[in-house]
Amino acid sequence: MAFTKGKLPGRLKLIHGFGAVAFGVKDSGFSFFLLIFYNQVLGMDARLVSLALLIALLVDAVIDPIIGNLSDRTYTRWGRRLPWLYIAPIPLAVVWVMLWSPPGGEAPSFYGLVGIAIAVRILLSACEVPSVSLVPEITQDYDERTTLFRYRFLSGWLGGLLMMALAYTVFMPGADGLLQEDGYIYFGAFGAALMAISVIGSAAGQHYLVARLPEHKPPPFSLKGAFSEIFDAFSEKSFLIFAAGALAAYISQGMTFSILNYLNLFVWQLKENELILFPATLFLSVVLMFVIVGPMHREWGKARSAAIAALGALVIGFTPYALLLAGLWFERGTPASTYGYFLFLLFGNTLGVVMMISATSMIAEIVEAFEERTHRRAEAAFYSGNWLIQKCATGAGIFLTGQIIGLAQLSTDADPGSVPGAVVNDMVLYYGSASIILALIAAYWLGSFPIGREEHEARLERLHRRHTGKDEGVPLGGKAIGDAARADPDAHSVI
Repeated sequence: MAFTKGKLPGRLKLIHGFGAVAFGVKDSGFSFFLLIFYNQVLGMDARLVSLALLIALLVDAVIDPIIGNLSDRTYTRWGRRLPWLYIAPIPLAVVWVMLWSPPGGEAPSFYGLVGIAIAVRILLSACEVPSVSLVPEITQDYDERTTLFRYRFLSGWLGGLLMMALAYTVFMPGADGLLQEDGYIYFGAFGAALMAISVIGSAAGQHYLVARLPEHKPPPFSLKGAFSEIFDAFSEKSFLIFAAGALAAYISQGMTFSILNYLNLFVWQLKENELILFPATLFLSVVLMFVIVGPMHREWGKARSAAIAALGALVIGFTPYALLLAGLWFERGTPASTYGYFLFLLFGNTLGVVMMISATSMIAEIVEAFEERTHRRAEAAFYSGNWLIQKCATGAGIFLTGQIIGLAQLSTDADPGSVPGAVVNDMVLYYGSASIILALIAAYWLGSFPIGREEHEARLERLHRRHTGKDEGVPLGGKAIGDAARADPDAHSVI
């Protein structure tokens, strides 16, 4: 049963969401700055850097089911999730500093970059998987779950945008600043402190609610059991449909975030003061998302909202690039070009975030579908399954960016104002083609997600009857048997 009933207090929403700041810091670093730092500042080949990040993501994706399973099986007087949220942030902060401060100020070896990237991602997972797994435990309400995810997304974006704003104004100001090494050291140190504060602070703020001994003692951990739960997750039809759409959406997101600094510098030729406006524009888009996603879900549900947002983000977001290729856009580097780009970015990113929050919020409903079928809950298994998809896909997106930069033949010491027009056009063409394909796939599959509000609420009623022994389909002694089945995840075939 959930820890709360009815409408959630505002304080809880803010505190729970605050834990996602660490994810935003990581996402901003990995998606916006890491490739350009190792490629343009330290001189590593973009394709090698993107390959290293892809390998790290794939290894992390394999580790995630283990973390999720361990989190589900943690049995302490502080509950299942809090011990992870108190311990993991400290080593995470240490390795985050190391990522942005390579020994001797020189590029590490390919395998050195792979190793540190893996360490960062695994420790971030040890914070994020237990934290997000609290959502279906805190509330079973269809709309309140969306609200918790709204606050998580808002906090994550604010954390990432804060780091971006500080990067452009304090740590690496101006286009030239992004190409200098010193600022990245302070960028890493500040981000490490913010990560640790957000995760530990959020855990402490929720301690009063979730710090309780779990109702049933779980069976011992086994590696086979950890991956068995992921296989079970992928046998859930609704999760497979979600996964198909999320895969395309995450690839697109990973590609877009990792290529944006290249586009800002070499395509749109943004100047120092204009780079400061870039995170401000993204912040406004997240505020707009926070306002419209609730009404969209109430009007159309999560699946249709995700599909509409995916197509809208594609049309709006790619319009300036299409006009640029057609020769109908303003002269690049002029105020008209810059502010026109920001206007399209504002509304395109708003819809892009709506798509992502709609998709992520779907997972909470899958938890109860799985419980109804198997008589056991596995929140962390589903969220680690989502992370497996997200990380593989994000790695693929970053890898795509590396290939796009390589195919466009952008040099490692390129000057933003003197890149040949053919290089710019190729970069935009490759990026646009991939974006169109991925958006269409995401819209189709996310729009096909089968669990709506009515089905979710009907399922909650059936589960309530089962838990109270009033389910007509439960045989004599069914409540006791059901309790035993939920206590023993391997006994779900009893009923």
